[in-house]
Amino acid sequence: MGLQRFERRLERLVEGTFAKAFRSGLQPVEIARRMVRELDTNRTIGVRGTVAPNDVTVYLAPEDYDQFESFTDSLTRELEDAAREHAHDEGYHFLGPVHVDLVVDDHLRRGELDVHAVIKEGPQGRVGSLVLPDGRRIPLSEEPAVIGRLSDCTVPISDPQVSRRHAEIRADIEGYVVHDLGSLNGTTVNGEPVGERLLADGDVIGVGPAKIRFEAS
Repeated sequence: MGLQRFERRLERLVEGTFAKAFRSGLQPVEIARRMVRELDTNRTIGVRGTVAPNDVTVYLAPEDYDQFESFTDSLTRELEDAAREHAHDEGYHFLGPVHVDLVVDDHLRRGELDVHAVIKEGPQGRVGSLVLPDGRRIPLSEEPAVIGRLSDCTVPISDPQVSRRHAEIRADIEGYVVHDLGSLNGTTVNGEPVGERLLADGDVIGVGPAKIRFEAS
């Protein structure tokens, strides 16, 4: 599931200068498979269910690291998404933001890798992000995240159906809550109009024409 989606996204990534790197040596999907095995192996049972590691370090041989170096940022983002999707598929949750780091290990030979995955708690145990329609991810923090037409909003949406300051995502003791800020056209969660709503993983916030997914990971 998550790995299949990861492989499909990799097909889109492998274009132009990236293509050469994938013809030989360590394949990114091998890294993803090893990573999700580490999530499974190091998961633990918490008060609210199964907790998976969210801080992952991938150790690569110098030759393998070199072939990925030109698109490390893109690859780590894809690996982080694969971790989130695997956790969603398996019913795991995280205690902090998902982070994947690729580092060189001079003791490894080409084709070898090592993965170290640990659980790291986020600020006050809360973690979440907003996934925009274009795929960008906005991490949430203790500071309110404003969605609106103004350019200085956390999530600016340039559309006449969106109010200047339309809605706000605020940290709450139980997680994150969306608040409509008296907008003209209202705010929805999963298609239902809301004034205020505690967000659950996968909820879709509607602001004008934009659909923004909340992820508790």
